Amino acid sequence: MSTLYLDRRNCALDLEGRVLVVSVDGVRETTVPLHLLGRVVLRSNVTLGSSLLPRLAAAGIAVIAFGGRFGRHHATVLGATHNDAARRVGQLRAYDDPVFRSRWSRRLCLGKIRAQRRLLNQAAAVRPDQRHALTKALDAQDQALARLRAEPGLDAGQLRGIEGAAAAGFFHGYTQLFAPALDFTGRNRRPPRDPVNAALSLGYTLLHAEAVHAAHLAGLDPMVGFYHELDFGRPSLASDLIEPLRGQVEQWVWESFRERLLRLEDFTRDGDACLLGKNARQRYFAAYEIFARPRRRLLRRWCTKLAVLLGERGRPHATATATATE
Repeated sequence: MSTLYLDRRNCALDLEGRVLVVSVDGVRETTVPLHLLGRVVLRSNVTLGSSLLPRLAAAGIAVIAFGGRFGRHHATVLGATHNDAARRVGQLRAYDDPVFRSRWSRRLCLGKIRAQRRLLNQAAAVRPDQRHALTKALDAQDQALARLRAEPGLDAGQLRGIEGAAAAGFFHGYTQLFAPALDFTGRNRRPPRDPVNAALSLGYTLLHAEAVHAAHLAGLDPMVGFYHELDFGRPSLASDLIEPLRGQVEQWVWESFRERLLRLEDFTRDGDACLLGKNARQRYFAAYEIFARPRRRLLRRWCTKLAVLLGERGRPHATATATATE
């Protein structure tokens, strides 16, 4: 299933039977059969009828709309969820199970740290001039992994502390992989203040929307996570799911700058914000689509396995079912 990215002014969407029609300035530009689409990403103002959204949702097509100044905010319109309500009941029961949350959170932390460690190792082979910084960053990952192995019973709060220290160490080395002209000195956001952070933030946001969609399709509530605490308006389960994949986004962004898919001149500044230009966004989205395809499959597989597991927790016991029917 592919993604339709719309990033042009005066775009309009309409539906003719089972075909999505894209028009620009009232002129029919292209058509896309619904069965080929998995999601539609709206990066500019796009005109569409309210009746189109439920039709897309019924076809299982997610609509991700960016809005606000600098496209900082985004909203996702999803289709019908899985019909097995036991999965959502089981998810809530698992949220109240500290053992389950500890084990789940530990696996996420291990996955994230291992992915970032792989990136640092690969970078060390390519950038021997940064051996000192990268070795120091690798030491932070090794210390975190050693503690996770030695203390399997840590709760989510303790795990977040270990993961945070490992992330700080990672970025100490990761920042050294980029040209000084990019002014990338550490992670920042809302708004991102340099080209690397702008590319990272957009990648994380797109992947997070993929995780929301995957969780929804599997019959899970994207808002109820186990590692990330409940927070008003935050899809915490989606935040959980992308943790082990963050290192892959970081590697993709590094390679995009190293191979000059993205360049300093692709970005502009507006106050404190660093913005990716329109032409560069076209290259970015095209490259992201290639990057995202295997990660989408992985997220769907993870969510399906998790949903089946949680569904067993949510089902009434056989004796309780018998009593209710007598």
